Amino acid sequence: MPEPAHQPTVALPVIGPRPAPAPPRRRFAHTLTVRAVLVTCAVALVSVLVTALVAVPLAVRGAERRDQAALAAQARLAADVLRVRAVRQRDSAGERLIRQLRQQDIDVYLIRAGQVDRPGLPRQLVSRVAAGGNVSGRRLVDGHRALVEGRALAGGDGVVLTRTTTSGPWRQVLLSLWVPLLAGLAAGVGAGLLLARRLARPIRVAATAAARLRAGDRAVRVPVEPPDEVADLAHALNGLAAALATSEGRQREFLLSVSHELRTPLTAIRGYAEALADGVIDADGVPDTGRTMLAEAEHLDRLVSDLLALARLEAADFPLEPGPVDLTRLAADAERTWSDRCAAVGVPFRVETPGGPVPAYTDPGRIRQVVDGLLENALRVVPPGAPVVLAVRPAGADPAAGGVVEVRDGGPGFTDDDLAVVFERGALHQRYRGVRKVGSGLGLALAAGLVRRLGGVITAGHATEGGAAFTVRLPADPYLIRTSA
Repeated sequence: MPEPAHQPTVALPVIGPRPAPAPPRRRFAHTLTVRAVLVTCAVALVSVLVTALVAVPLAVRGAERRDQAALAAQARLAADVLRVRAVRQRDSAGERLIRQLRQQDIDVYLIRAGQVDRPGLPRQLVSRVAAGGNVSGRRLVDGHRALVEGRALAGGDGVVLTRTTTSGPWRQVLLSLWVPLLAGLAAGVGAGLLLARRLARPIRVAATAAARLRAGDRAVRVPVEPPDEVADLAHALNGLAAALATSEGRQREFLLSVSHELRTPLTAIRGYAEALADGVIDADGVPDTGRTMLAEAEHLDRLVSDLLALARLEAADFPLEPGPVDLTRLAADAERTWSDRCAAVGVPFRVETPGGPVPAYTDPGRIRQVVDGLLENALRVVPPGAPVVLAVRPAGADPAAGGVVEVRDGGPGFTDDDLAVVFERGALHQRYRGVRKVGSGLGLALAAGLVRRLGGVITAGHATEGGAAFTVRLPADPYLIRTSA
């Protein structure tokens, strides 16, 4: 007893949405919140430092100017006091003023007859004051940089006030930066947290929606909210969900229609095979039964071939052999095949040509496949007596414009709504099944795909004969394009 043939295992699709996969573990240091906080803190720190670099020199120079102005005012006061009496006969008021100034860390130098009372002042400064000139600015005094204010008195006398400049203003200003720096960092942390929360929330919502879409939930929608970038992301995800739902719905309907089309010839073949096996059909009926089974098998073979062609159509290795083709000769070849088929069902078949060659650059086998498919669809729907027309013509006055192939019929035609979906797989089959004769819904989709791969354009419209019109525009021979240029 022979062993039963091995049956291949078929993986059945899972019905219903799949559970969403667990999200990957997040590392805290790589989260948007941490990065936003770090960025805002860095911005705050840089802002404080840049402000300090600009403001500290200005603040120090302002403090020095104030000290210089104060020292100048005190120098004028000292000169006024000492001018009342001669320097050699200073009274107690002058001595008291000098003591008060020295208590304020202001050194007082007295010049008498061009000679300073103690060393430390530059000789040039002493000479200038003794000569009757005033001095204001910063000089080296006793080896240290100091603010200097000198006032000349009568008789070569004078008074010079100095105050040593220290790093006190710089230190004071730099120390005062700690408060705004800490405040800026605190504000950066707070702003970073708020910003990260605001930015991360729509991203988390979008990620959740994307995970649900991946799991099969097509009803998910993302709320549209500002800013514009977040709104654009929400619109994109919502559009993707709607497109996926529409595509899957069409695919489901297409598979249902294809399964129905496959089941019909299979049912007929199986029924006749069972009848033959049971001996129900007598010897005289066997030839008719065989012809019926052969026709159904050929129908089934066409369906499978169309499905395989559609599946391979977008592949890079889809076989194409384009070359120069005379569309007039192609129409004549098709006439020999289709005139008898149309006459057998009472349908007039007419070929329209310009009387001369119509050059195009295409794959002759594939474009004949397109023409046969369009004629097959037309013959299926036209009633007896209604015409089917195959027409070819140049696409323009210039031979380099290419050629046009047109298939028209006098059948029921299409509505404007039909024209929008006429080349979608199974769309018309689903719309008119049970209403009028329809095919599998694959032929027009296959024709459109073939024309696109051949570099042409196919359109559908209304025919003057009252039915549908399909127009295929094919490119010209590159050689004709080069010679015409």
